[in-house]
Amino acid sequence: MSAVAKRVASKKTYPIPDKLYFKIGEVAEITGVKPYVLRYWESEFKMVNPSKSRSRQRLYRKNDVELIFRIKELLYEERYTINGARKKLKELGYGRISQPELQFEKVESKSALDKVIRELKEIQDLLSE
Repeated sequence: MSAVAKRVASKKTYPIPDKLYFKIGEVAEITGVKPYVLRYWESEFKMVNPSKSRSRQRLYRKNDVELIFRIKELLYEERYTINGARKKLKELGYGRISQPELQFEKVESKSALDKVIRELKEIQDLLSE
């Protein structure tokens, strides 16, 4: 789902600082949601999946913060249950990972890729010995 479609779905825009990553404390301050609630939502909403630093700190991206605002809106303002909010987010297209399927125009391209894969597996076998 595009950023425009997400904004239309929630009908609200939130002031999110222009940063690449946010720590959980910053996200809690920006969204008004306690850190323990954010950690709980991670377990309930699989689409909330911040990356982690080497020191295992959660690092949220801007789209994660927008999603948290949307979850907060569904739960606190629209009074959805956790299950209802999860279903609504799926209907809105959150959580879908769309990876384009590889299309091969020519048979040679496919066979070349197969050859590279075989060679990489041979290298992996040599390294594991």
